[in-house]
Amino acid sequence: MPEPVIASPRPRVLSGMRPTGKLHLGNYMGALANWVKLQNGAQYDCYFFIADWHALTTDYADTSNVAQNTLDVMLDYLAAGLDPAKSVMFLQSKVLQHAELNLLLGMITPLGWLERVPTYKEQQENITGKDLSNFGFLGYPLLMASDILLYQPKFVPVGNDQTAHVELTREVSRRFNQFYKLDGREVLPEPQVLLTPSPKLPGTDGRKMSKSYGNTILLTDPEPEVRKKLKTMVTDPARVRRTDPGDPDKCPVGDLHKVFSTPETQAKMYAGCRSAGIGCIECKGWAADALVQVLEPIQARRASFTVPQVIEILEDGSNRARVRAEQTMHEVRSAMQMNLTASAAK
Repeated sequence: MPEPVIASPRPRVLSGMRPTGKLHLGNYMGALANWVKLQNGAQYDCYFFIADWHALTTDYADTSNVAQNTLDVMLDYLAAGLDPAKSVMFLQSKVLQHAELNLLLGMITPLGWLERVPTYKEQQENITGKDLSNFGFLGYPLLMASDILLYQPKFVPVGNDQTAHVELTREVSRRFNQFYKLDGREVLPEPQVLLTPSPKLPGTDGRKMSKSYGNTILLTDPEPEVRKKLKTMVTDPARVRRTDPGDPDKCPVGDLHKVFSTPETQAKMYAGCRSAGIGCIECKGWAADALVQVLEPIQARRASFTVPQVIEILEDGSNRARVRAEQTMHEVRSAMQMNLTASAAK
């Protein structure tokens, strides 16, 4: 029998990120800030992990950066305000039950379900220079489903672009429960989507902030770097000359103001831009002021942790996650009649 888990009366939530290196403001506003709110609201039993095995689905040929990237992501988790006393933070590869459940669910998952996941074809088309015709890349949505179902969560906090993965998870759950039950009950409950409020956050080139575009503002960028990046940021194309009026609703810098600036600064920005009373350089300076205010406490928290502390937190969280994961796997094995014991032998 697995080690008993102290049951929480709160509904469980689970989410994670691939370790692609230091996180940027898009990661923060799209996920991390919401995770911190979920944790601090004390309404949910929170599990957040780093999906290092998922990094291998595309970067299998060069794994030299995975360990450092994992440390950087964990530091950014802590810097953003995730607290190991309030949330279970763990490393996917430290909980081998992820692989076991993935293998078992792979036995019942139709190939067509994986091929129709929208991001499968999108990434094959958009990620050039890498051979993605491998089993791991095709199966990564099922590994993601296994990551979720292993903890039997009530909710998965995601943005709109990730809902297809949760729907696949629900389909896999239904199929498993159709085949296998434990004492007449379902073992893998269908998780619900908990949509993450995700404001429009453009990168310095006006496109969605993404490392693949090279247009990010990192959570670790010092103030001079933030101001340097903002100075080169694209603006409303209608403002060719300083005297041309602009429209903040058509300007990437205006989008940053809407997320980070105070109502007073936004009012000045709207009035000044539309009347050509201010230039883009001044407007960008105000945006940089707002970003620096957000980033300073994050960077101060990051600097307060040492690498040994981060590793210890990950080890402790992974141990806690492993206990919870084994409880699920004991039920899965029993439902599938794969727990061979002396009492079961005939």
